[in-house]
Amino acid sequence: MRTLELGGKQVPVIGQGTWHMGEDHRQHDAEVAALRLGIELGMTLIDTAEMYAEGGAEEVVGQAIAGRRDQVFLVSKVYPHNASRKGIPAACERSLKRLGTDFIDLYLLHWPGQYPLEETVEAFERLRAAGKIGRWGVSNFNQDEMHALPSPACASNQVLYNPEERGVEFDLLPWMQTRHMPLMAYCPIAQGGSLLRHRTLLEIAEHHGATPAQICLAWVARQYGVIAIPKAVKPEHVRLNAAAALLTLRAEDLRAIDRAFAPPSRKHHLAII
Repeated sequence: MRTLELGGKQVPVIGQGTWHMGEDHRQHDAEVAALRLGIELGMTLIDTAEMYAEGGAEEVVGQAIAGRRDQVFLVSKVYPHNASRKGIPAACERSLKRLGTDFIDLYLLHWPGQYPLEETVEAFERLRAAGKIGRWGVSNFNQDEMHALPSPACASNQVLYNPEERGVEFDLLPWMQTRHMPLMAYCPIAQGGSLLRHRTLLEIAEHHGATPAQICLAWVARQYGVIAIPKAVKPEHVRLNAAAALLTLRAEDLRAIDRAFAPPSRKHHLAII
């Protein structure tokens, strides 16, 4: 698995997302098994959040990484309404308990909220000093909001990015690349749906003997400093996600995707799901 540096550690360019995990107890065992399979296949970065199933996803992750914590780069996110000087350490402790660990590699502010960024960053730095987290970062921040951060210590920004949603390419992604700050792309296959039925992606996938989802992942991860975090539960989808890291798109593939999904020519509002 190809890797890049995040928070001083090497992480895979394709990791595992957990949004919607932990919502249905009937899927619990399958979700745990999927994450464990992904780890075995090299997708050792796992992204979760206290928001996902109100902690349920973190509990799934905790069971999946039990006995293999040292193999995993663990990312979680704090609600904005918990991002105060007192709220962040309490939220972090709850997440640590659900995750069954004493350390989160990367802890993100889920989106900008009501508390001053100075207060949030101060709380993050206190968690770092206490050894509770390795690094901190943000999610759903546009370029102006990144500029407003009171510290250069932000390790990453997690945003929506896929062939249908390319607005970050105009300003945010280049800005992060020049600062060697990895961008984590959530919903890299746009939650499936019509994107994966698009004629252009179907044609490119046929040429490579791949699936449209794999083409999307290869397209996202081709960018310098970008990590894709697809979510999968079925074992065949987990294996396909991992194999997408081996795909190399041709120049003509990239041109075809540009024709089908035009790159941004002006600044856009940051797309958020």
